Amino acid sequence: MRIISGQYKGRRITAPKKLPVRPTTDMAKESLFNILNNTYYFDEISILDLFSGTGNISYEFASRGTEDIIAVDADYGCVKFINQTSDAFDMSISVIKSDVFKHLERSKRKHNIIFADPPYKFTLEEFAKIPELVFANELLESDGFLIIEHSKYTDLSDLKYYSHSKSYGGNTFSFFEHTNSV
Repeated sequence: MRIISGQYKGRRITAPKKLPVRPTTDMAKESLFNILNNTYYFDEISILDLFSGTGNISYEFASRGTEDIIAVDADYGCVKFINQTSDAFDMSISVIKSDVFKHLERSKRKHNIIFADPPYKFTLEEFAKIPELVFANELLESDGFLIIEHSKYTDLSDLKYYSHSKSYGGNTFSFFEHTNSV
């Protein structure tokens, strides 16, 4: 994987093969950040990166100037890798080893963007639990987005707060926001 833009543009990051991850493809990541770039000043926002895996999304935000980033993953190897990589690049990423759902239940902090990249094998009920917890616990700023990455074969459009989706290859990003409380 590589960092697409910002201070660390072009840097390659190689994660250990033993990590249980599926990093977001460079093409999908670049397309997502082109959308976000039209909405946010990256140096002024707060990010919560759930199921952060290799930290791919967190590094991209940090490279673009975001200093308030929290990455959450339950896997010790992933947490260790993100800590090592963010230290090596001098990025201000706070890494938390936790079950994502437990973190969402306990957290009281609001974010501008909450990005979730859960396992593609999640059931619809497991996917639905993410926006349920985010919005019930008021973890998203009023003008913020919850973005869930999933397979193009998964349809989240019937979930509460769903706004729209963008697909790139086999990846789909579903956006959820406050104004769409069905």
